[in-house]
Amino acid sequence: MSSLLLTGIAELVTNDPVHDGTPLGLVHDAAVVLEGRTVAWVGRRVDASSADEVRDLGGRAVIPGFVDSHSHLVFAGDRAAEFSARMAGESYTGGGIRTTVAATRAAPDELLVANVARHVAEMRRQGTTTVEIKSGYGLTVADEARSLAVARQFTEEVTFLGAHVVPDEYADDPAGYVELVAGPMLDAAAPHARWIDVFCERGAFDADQARTILEAGRAHGLHGRLHANQLGEGPGVQLACELGLRAVDHCTFLDDEDVAALAGTGTVATLLPGVEFSTRSPYPDGRGLLDAGVTVALATDCNPGSSYTSSMPLCVALAVREMRMTPAEALWSATAGGALALGRDDVGVLAPGRRAHLAVLEAPSYLHLAYRPGVPLVADVLA
Repeated sequence: MSSLLLTGIAELVTNDPVHDGTPLGLVHDAAVVLEGRTVAWVGRRVDASSADEVRDLGGRAVIPGFVDSHSHLVFAGDRAAEFSARMAGESYTGGGIRTTVAATRAAPDELLVANVARHVAEMRRQGTTTVEIKSGYGLTVADEARSLAVARQFTEEVTFLGAHVVPDEYADDPAGYVELVAGPMLDAAAPHARWIDVFCERGAFDADQARTILEAGRAHGLHGRLHANQLGEGPGVQLACELGLRAVDHCTFLDDEDVAALAGTGTVATLLPGVEFSTRSPYPDGRGLLDAGVTVALATDCNPGSSYTSSMPLCVALAVREMRMTPAEALWSATAGGALALGRDDVGVLAPGRRAHLAVLEAPSYLHLAYRPGVPLVADVLA
């Protein structure tokens, strides 16, 4: 197996506190040795061993590849007109999901595959090396199964979200739709998925419905996640903590009991600032969650309705500017935090034995991710 020495690294973010005693584990004037797809060594340049190939990065910074733990990439069409209406004053309700459902059902497999490929390529150009992809725009047994099969072509982290909204054909029988999701739809989805998710929100699914679906998923060997507390206070975060879910996502409207439950159970709070940017909703209190001891992840929630961005650097900048996170906290949440939200110990950290997933920045420090928002700073990606 050939080895590669990356040298000329002005600043290396490892997310391994052994290097400097902080969560980012910074190393200055650093080097990294890769063996195939694995990190073999990290440390100071002067201590680096030889390798089969040497690449000088010319004083650039290196960070772990972003881990985007929440996205909805299997869809057709867009909702630009809905976005325009929101910018003119209309509020976001989530109802536009059905528009995307109709377009996705009508799209051939080839179009869905091409759309996912395009968005995953966008993500990679911006430093994302691990992405989770949900279904949720099919909402029939056949369309959810094919959506998951499409997603599985691009990632190991595939999530069954049949419980996104109740489709029009079940508008008068939501209980029947829950039975479908927890029965035949789950049977068809389970071979393709690792995770199961529910949109636990007013206008979608209540706590009892979410519990039924999540427990059915667990019986099929799927790990649970949850959309919760996006549109208002509700029972979703408490349910996620009660069930011991790995992560609960959005967490926009929380009370003190929600925060205490997150801190006490270790369930990761995945914050999605692209949603608030795109819907003009209040941002989650990232600062308050961190100060309370909650583990926080950042993700894009890339979808055609409420957050049509594939940019983790944008989410880092928004977290710093709007959620009062420090640049270090935001970067950690977008890398190691995302890995924790996916239950992964092989990505999000640059340490011996971990996957060789890293991004090279056209900048001397990770600070430029928030300091220079909107600038394409990712010069190269190795994964």
